[in-house]
Amino acid sequence: MDSNTRAPVGVNRTGDRLLDSVVDLLETDGYDAVQLREVARRARTSLTTIYKRYATREELIVAAIEHWMTQNHSGLVAQPRDPDEPLHSAMMRVMRAIFDPWERHPAMLLAYFRVRTSASGGDLAFRSFDPVVAVGMAVLSDLDPDFVADLESILSSLVYGLAGRYREGHIAITDIMPTLDRTVFLLTTGYEASRRDEEARSTSRQV
Repeated sequence: MDSNTRAPVGVNRTGDRLLDSVVDLLETDGYDAVQLREVARRARTSLTTIYKRYATREELIVAAIEHWMTQNHSGLVAQPRDPDEPLHSAMMRVMRAIFDPWERHPAMLLAYFRVRTSASGGDLAFRSFDPVVAVGMAVLSDLDPDFVADLESILSSLVYGLAGRYREGHIAITDIMPTLDRTVFLLTTGYEASRRDEEARSTSRQV
């Protein structure tokens, strides 16, 4: 970093303390407990400092959730699927690594899906999952792009729906992964069966 653009001493520390304070409030008291005066008190900073960084409360919460996701997903490493590894197993290996922090911190899952509906959270999913996209694509890299697109659409809709059911108290947080597991199994086994049939037809035509 150029010396002329280096952040002032203490800025990163203040920012981390601010976001950590929001995460702590989200986990212990919930979304509605994130009030700026309480955040300022916990972070040992001022409302003026907060407003210099974030125009609204929702922007601050979005930043805190992104901060939390970066911390919890930064250890994911892209591991290409072994030629003998079933697609279902490979995908669930990635999905469990991604979802495990949510399952251990359900309040953050609720906050994530609540802030997604705010004006500041519209593209939260894309920005926050940037670190894990490469991990998922390493497993899906040899698949039909149309199938990958369909898979992403189906699974994202399913996760959103399951999170909503959890938020309403209809299912437990631990019910989400088994449902995803069953869905991924059905989708991937169907895809693999269709590829085998296509390869068999291609071989038959060549004979």
